[in-house]
Amino acid sequence: MSVRLKEDQTCDVLVIGSGAGGMSTAITAAKNGLKAIIVEKEPVFGGTTAFSGGVLWIPGNRICAGQDSRAAALEYLKNETGNFYEAEAVDAFLDAGPEMLDFFETETAVSFVPTLYPDYHPDVPGGVDVGRSVLAAPFDTSALGADIRRLRPPLSTITFMGMMFNSSNADIKHFFNATKSLTSFTYVARRLIAHGLEVLRHGRGTKVTSGNALAARLAKSCFDLGIPIHTDCPARELIFEDGAVQGAIVETGGRRLRIAARKGVVLAAGGFAQDLDRIRHAYPHLRRGGEHVSPVPKGNTGDGIDLATAVGGKFETRLASPSAWMPVSKVPVGGGRYTPFPHLLDRYKPGIIAVLRSGRRFTNESESYHDVGAALIAACEESEETACWLIADRPTIRRYGLGFAKPAPVPLRRYLANGYLQTGRTLGELARACGIDPAGLEETVSTYNIGARKGEDPAFHRGRSAFNRYLADPDHRPNPAVGPIETGPFYALKLVMGDLGTFDGLQTTVEGQVLDTGARPIPGLYAVGNDRASIMGGNYPGAGITLGPAMTFGYITGRHLAGLPRSAAR
Repeated sequence: MSVRLKEDQTCDVLVIGSGAGGMSTAITAAKNGLKAIIVEKEPVFGGTTAFSGGVLWIPGNRICAGQDSRAAALEYLKNETGNFYEAEAVDAFLDAGPEMLDFFETETAVSFVPTLYPDYHPDVPGGVDVGRSVLAAPFDTSALGADIRRLRPPLSTITFMGMMFNSSNADIKHFFNATKSLTSFTYVARRLIAHGLEVLRHGRGTKVTSGNALAARLAKSCFDLGIPIHTDCPARELIFEDGAVQGAIVETGGRRLRIAARKGVVLAAGGFAQDLDRIRHAYPHLRRGGEHVSPVPKGNTGDGIDLATAVGGKFETRLASPSAWMPVSKVPVGGGRYTPFPHLLDRYKPGIIAVLRSGRRFTNESESYHDVGAALIAACEESEETACWLIADRPTIRRYGLGFAKPAPVPLRRYLANGYLQTGRTLGELARACGIDPAGLEETVSTYNIGARKGEDPAFHRGRSAFNRYLADPDHRPNPAVGPIETGPFYALKLVMGDLGTFDGLQTTVEGQVLDTGARPIPGLYAVGNDRASIMGGNYPGAGITLGPAMTFGYITGRHLAGLPRSAAR
């Protein structure tokens, strides 16, 4: 349970922020003999990690045991990062990543399971079809005791009654088949009863998966090591004395207290995705007057960057894609309010395409969320609005759902009544309801259907790569990612731009030391996670390229603070 700070403190390492980057740094430092304290401005811990998929991209890991090599991973990253390739940082990541996984699995409550995720661009030289992405193992958060109430809940739009699904499709299929199969009905009934009992006892479901499981496992590891996580405790300024950062002033319970840090202060506040002034400058679609709706925590307002720049730290927006783009839809929740729904799955399914206001397709809808987002930003370059619409016919939406609208047997009436979905008996009627050009949509669907009936997509080649097929429908033949749109009524869902977190950040050394505007390390100041500039150069090579480097460089920074080399092997 959180104990509110009542007096000034002294520690070796002060971490500002409680996501995967911050907690992994604190844990590594503590396991190597240092006293660490974590402060978090929000009332819950877990940061963006708790909202995420909980996947880490770690080439050469032993968990997946895939066909991989360091040389192939290096070639892939060179191709993916282009002009932003950072040789020393990439080498450190590839060296320390597998070791970091082994350390956390051996020394802490953190555990991982393999995934079958292909790299997002498996056909690029060095890419692989499987083996580089691992997933946090499910976790029973009752192990946190009273601190369970301080764990950030998962994003509400990706749960069912607050209940998280296992990563396997079989788990979800039971819910979709509950009215058709006695086995599925029994499975669902047991899950619902168990979830209800968990809520009655703990105030929330305790069986968590994905990023919520990773955040919970890291927090449990912190508590096991005696690392306090002080929530409702924002850092207001750094203590900068004698040319070095010596700690920070934090605010708690209306009081300002001093936390001295003998070894260093680590900024891990989650980047600037909710900093409206910075993103208006950095995001191209906002510079031209468009809309942006981010599903990341509202607290990610660039606090770490503000603290660093106040003492001379270097921050710049230099990437064409300064964030990990994520197309989202806006789910009405009443009173004119809405919550964002990240489109992680539906775009890959056969019979669903995305069109612009002109009614024309603009990309391969089965590419990654970042690639689709970048394509949408580029396609709307001449428009003030950056938006597209997902189009599906009735059999498709009933089979797969569309965004927050669930598949059969869940009725669609609610989503139509609140305006989340639009419908029309014909494509022309649907287009007019959405403000899409009717002739453009009719021509696009007609042309698309010619190839789709044969499982082909001559325009954008959906289903060609292993990644395109991975999240499609393996039971749909001949192409799991391509199907026609031909049986009315037809449905549409509007998507706007969002993100999963920022790529641009503070400039640092490989060990995480924040650099000043003259490229000199600021003594005593470090950055990890999204406060630190990404090594991916504004690209998105595979599932987990945010959390993988966040924990790897957290591990490297924690070892550096303890006076150890980047890798134990050295």
